[in-house]
Amino acid sequence: MNNLVTGNAGFIGFHTAKRLLERGDSVIGFDVVNDYYDPTIKEARLEILEATAREHGSDYTFIRADLADQQTVNDAFEAHKPQRVIHLAAQAGVRYSLENPHAYVQSNLVAFTNILEACRHHRVEHLTYASTSSVYGANTKMPFSEHESVDHPLQFYAATKKANELMAHSYSHLYRLPTTGLRFFTVYGPWGRPDMALFLFTRNILADEPIPVFNHGHHTRDFTYIDDIVEGVVRASDDIAAPNPEWNSDAPDPATSNAPYRLFNIGNNNPVKLSAYIEAIEDALGKKATKDLLPLQPGDVPDTYADSTELERAVGYKPATPVKEGIANFVAWYREFYNA
Repeated sequence: MNNLVTGNAGFIGFHTAKRLLERGDSVIGFDVVNDYYDPTIKEARLEILEATAREHGSDYTFIRADLADQQTVNDAFEAHKPQRVIHLAAQAGVRYSLENPHAYVQSNLVAFTNILEACRHHRVEHLTYASTSSVYGANTKMPFSEHESVDHPLQFYAATKKANELMAHSYSHLYRLPTTGLRFFTVYGPWGRPDMALFLFTRNILADEPIPVFNHGHHTRDFTYIDDIVEGVVRASDDIAAPNPEWNSDAPDPATSNAPYRLFNIGNNNPVKLSAYIEAIEDALGKKATKDLLPLQPGDVPDTYADSTELERAVGYKPATPVKEGIANFVAWYREFYNA
């Protein structure tokens, strides 16, 4: 299978591309490698992908470019003719969207338009793309279900990802492009993003610096280990979206359509309180944290909890990594990578 994976220097994109190369697929990676966080870790991920391709005899090409550049995207599709596209590139970060919304317009809206157009004109058989649990916004009915409406985002990042879902549906409807959107729930694990809580907490605890604990640690999150996420992404990509024959326009289901379109939650289905998550980090490090207890931040969602029933029913996805094990794996990686 010939796959284009966008954002392959990023956390989830790197792990997804690596899994595809390990099973013998061809991968065209596409990433601008920006400096939203330290590019050193991104370059290290790219080196591992090169080594993985050599080890498994898989074809691997990397394109270092901006997805917001329409001509470059079109040229990549023309040259490499991907059969499937896994679009994981985006400007991430809830809090950063409060400071720099224009970055999200370019990375999450303009770039996604370019991907949709390229998939349409080059007859890609399936587009799988990243959405986020943040689209649930002001919703409080737990666990979050794809069959509920998500019309009240709490920050611009979530609004752009909700827009991606709507944009994908229009292309599925107009051009019969099969699309699958995956709403990720708090992904963590080795090679994770330095701006995420697990990374920040680990670094600060080892440096004897206080950790910022928002909402006084009363958040709950559906922390989902990276290996479980990648398993779900690859399975979803392999299972091409099709119209729902039972879809009813008088009572429209937001998660499916009479077009080849669908949305899935991809989470652990087992929310954990932030305070318990911090305890697991302390246990893995063998060191206690100094906590700076702070109020809820603007744009933060107090709780997330994924109903992943539909993804399990469709592709057999079932997360298997307990939080303590996943955190221990991250800490072991962190100590090795940073010689900490």
